[in-house]
Amino acid sequence: MQGTVAIDLGSTTTVVAHQPPGGAAELLALPPYSLAAPVVVPSLLWLSHAGQARPLIGRQVLEAGLAHHDDPRLQRDFKRRIAATPVSAGAGSVSAERAGSLLLQHLWQALPPGLEPRRLVLTAPIEAYRGYRQWLLEACRNLEVQDLALVDEPTAAAIGAGLPAGSTVLVVDLGGGTIDLSLVQLDGGEGRAAPIAQLLRFAGRNLNDSCQQLRCARVIGKAGVALGGRDIDRWIADLLCPDQAISGSLLDASERLKCQLSEQSEALVLWSPPLAQPRELRLGQAGLEALLRERGLIEHLDALLAEVLAAGRRAGLALERVTAVLPVGGTSQLPAIRDWIRQRCADVPILNQRPVEAVALGALALTPGVQVKDVLSRGVSLRCWEQRSGRHHWHPLFMAGQSWPTDQPLDLVLACSRDGQQELELVLGEPLDEQRREVVFEAGLPVLRSRGAGAAGVQPWDQRPTALPLSPAGERGQDRLRLRFRIDADGQLLVDTTDLLSGEQRGPVRLGVVR
Repeated sequence: MQGTVAIDLGSTTTVVAHQPPGGAAELLALPPYSLAAPVVVPSLLWLSHAGQARPLIGRQVLEAGLAHHDDPRLQRDFKRRIAATPVSAGAGSVSAERAGSLLLQHLWQALPPGLEPRRLVLTAPIEAYRGYRQWLLEACRNLEVQDLALVDEPTAAAIGAGLPAGSTVLVVDLGGGTIDLSLVQLDGGEGRAAPIAQLLRFAGRNLNDSCQQLRCARVIGKAGVALGGRDIDRWIADLLCPDQAISGSLLDASERLKCQLSEQSEALVLWSPPLAQPRELRLGQAGLEALLRERGLIEHLDALLAEVLAAGRRAGLALERVTAVLPVGGTSQLPAIRDWIRQRCADVPILNQRPVEAVALGALALTPGVQVKDVLSRGVSLRCWEQRSGRHHWHPLFMAGQSWPTDQPLDLVLACSRDGQQELELVLGEPLDEQRREVVFEAGLPVLRSRGAGAAGVQPWDQRPTALPLSPAGERGQDRLRLRFRIDADGQLLVDTTDLLSGEQRGPVRLGVVR
């Protein structure tokens, strides 16, 4: 069975998802590394010797009671150090890049028998995107997969949660070791092509010189603190067992207690201290919220949110204009955190579905080849009248690299350029500067190749422009037609029209074949 596999490497947990051709996406259980509920792999490795080939991974580390040892053999929180500025390490220690590579390689080897995916897509934080790209090419060099793609995490999370391209999203990411708040503008929307993952390998060939542009969400504001779910575990352990040294088993019990409180008002777990009788650990949601306030977590969140929103206001974006708030990470499901988000972002929709797996599922949706037939080698632009300048200009509809058939139509509203106008002409063209790269097909898959640069500008299509009649006639500057462009499975550019004055709908109109 082929299809696409997405791996979302997280600071605390790693999610692996699969989508067969034409089928629905699902999370993959990878025994003996993954947990049962939720189906995730703890981002943990235990190396008996530095860089050994067979480390303990994920659930194995938890079951061995090694997850909270202060030992250089334990590798955790390595994601945030990948592609970061190198720091001096002790003798025999393993780099973050090496730890991440080991985890990816062993997860790939643990895929279910008979599953031989054609494409692997991975996610990367925006701030380390370039470094991640280079690391992934090296880490996945020996993986037997034809195509390799990369997508930034906020875009994947938003698309996985069902937000459209072009949305502005406040991402509240509460992980095991860090809290990050980001205000990001997704690629696409407002007449621009929808985002797709950046292709790093096509048909087994690395695209180091493909001239692809980095397709990332734009960060408007970002703030974070090195505080997370594991710190909450320590606070719970200290609250309930102040007379006990904080051990790995006590932290495990505290974590289980915290997870229960995400879904129920009261929680109870049993903890067995060394050489002592088991103890009942009890805590309620109200007690946990009081603990978080006492330890200053809510105050920290307020400060981070204020910093991010200030950056948004400097960019002319108030909180009321944000499309949605997107909680990410298991800690975001604590009732105290959910209440804080609702109170501070009362006028903004909150997408609270599938916070753990949204990034991996979004990565699948952003990857060409799952349900995509092709990608454009040339872009398509529409000549539009700009009232402010009093002249025509070329507006991009779809750019080179856009996958098709398109999942969502691209909406534009056109205004009349003169009084008494009886029709609007759709003059289409091909951006010449995009001819610096071309797509050729090898073994049925598109491969991007470099070409010499051509002159800037747009070359109009040879065919006669399509005329869309207006009845009654339009007035200068009046918004008149709403156009919805899409590309079908045959590569045909189609448009549906709505007359904003009369309400009449027409379409689809065939405009020509894209390439």
